[in-house]
Amino acid sequence: MIPNHSLAADENIASDKQEEACGVFGVCAPGEDVAKMTYFGLYALQHRGQESAGIATFDGESVHLHKDMGLVSQVFNESSLSHLPGVIAVGHNRYSTTGSSRVVNAQPVVVETRLGSLALAHNGNLINTGILREELLKRNCNFISTTDSEMIAIAIALEVEDGKDWLEAAISAFHRCTGAFSLIIGTPAGLMGVRDPYGVRPLVIGTLGTNPMRYALASETCALDIIGAEYLREVEPGELVWITEDGMASFHWSQQPKPKLCIFEMIYFARPDSIMEGESLYSYRLRIGRKLAEESPIDADIVIGVPDSGIPAAIGFSQVAGIPYAEGLIKNRYVGRTFIQPTQTMRESGIKMKLNPLKDVLEGKRVIMVDDSIVRGTTSRKIVKALRDAGATEVHMRISSPPVTHPCFYGIDTDNQDQLIAATKSVAEIAKQIGVDSLAFLSREGMLKATKDDSNNFCSACFTGDYPIPVPETVKRSKLMLEKAAT
Repeated sequence: MIPNHSLAADENIASDKQEEACGVFGVCAPGEDVAKMTYFGLYALQHRGQESAGIATFDGESVHLHKDMGLVSQVFNESSLSHLPGVIAVGHNRYSTTGSSRVVNAQPVVVETRLGSLALAHNGNLINTGILREELLKRNCNFISTTDSEMIAIAIALEVEDGKDWLEAAISAFHRCTGAFSLIIGTPAGLMGVRDPYGVRPLVIGTLGTNPMRYALASETCALDIIGAEYLREVEPGELVWITEDGMASFHWSQQPKPKLCIFEMIYFARPDSIMEGESLYSYRLRIGRKLAEESPIDADIVIGVPDSGIPAAIGFSQVAGIPYAEGLIKNRYVGRTFIQPTQTMRESGIKMKLNPLKDVLEGKRVIMVDDSIVRGTTSRKIVKALRDAGATEVHMRISSPPVTHPCFYGIDTDNQDQLIAATKSVAEIAKQIGVDSLAFLSREGMLKATKDDSNNFCSACFTGDYPIPVPETVKRSKLMLEKAAT
């Protein structure tokens, strides 16, 4: 039995969250140690994927690759980085959505062409993989991995073999891909940054000095900050940027871009110090917390946030409600992703690996707990129980997003709809199941208004089921079959 005031190690606090697919990073910087720059870029993007990491570099016509399972700090060291020379680098952190958790599925994907090697890092998810795979099999292609990312790389390689140059080949291949994809592609000739026509996943450009001009590409601006790059702009939806030692060129490969940035990038996925829509995401998360307090006030003694993503919204809630903010849950930020399972004795005695309630802060208090989302409700229930065991007299939960009622098919690892608690239960039923005295979610209107942008520029399909990129029924059924097989 797990004792009071602790959450066990095998009750992974992130297990009830939607998980981002990947982080991507690339740099073209002659005269610099591009492998080390990419290492630090991936280090800053570790939150986007903790399953595997990899870096590919280009030194003239040669490609050098190192990738493995684990965190960036586990996969790389001074020795492995010293064997990655070059002027161009492509890096990737992975959290699997398409393809299983095996080293063969780690990225970057490297394929050979008549023009030399190609290294591809992908954030997102294709929804026409069945069709694309059949097309590639007809060309007698051999697949090493089980990822859609490899299919994109092979599609580009085939276009190269048909006589096209790098840009022509890439654009032709992209027109065969349907879904969400932010890509960084390294070649001997240059570095590409690409977003799908909807811009579902983020991708930004940074500069590293002006003489000569050097560039970096990344999922988020926090990865530019760590290497001293200056944020220039985002890669636009439907845009391809081509970076060489001579500078950067831009091509709009899709004629009708339709911006639909994933709203969960704003709410949860991206780091709070990253810049989106012209400001830090910390500022946006403060605003949704304030809006939440306006929409769903409740009398209490303290406001706490679930670390780390719930904290900015909790502070915003506290500011409007006039209720003191306090740290009631302490997170062990050094745990990371571990493949070592606790012993049965440790499970029975309890091991405070992820979150630990502060009894002297919580005891005798009416607590408002703010979190960014509820997916299945399992983790929320455990946290609520831990707060009550620590002495909280009331626990009121406030969520800084609407109820998640539909699965994502664009690069987020979500459950099938039947396993999403808000898809099958009312707010009152959810409150009863997780054991809170009251529960309220932020309205969709409040969430979108807080962006200060056109509400039509965001994908919020996980709240509405209105998918901007139509999802074939076969893909929906396939997800359901995979979920059933996993259980």
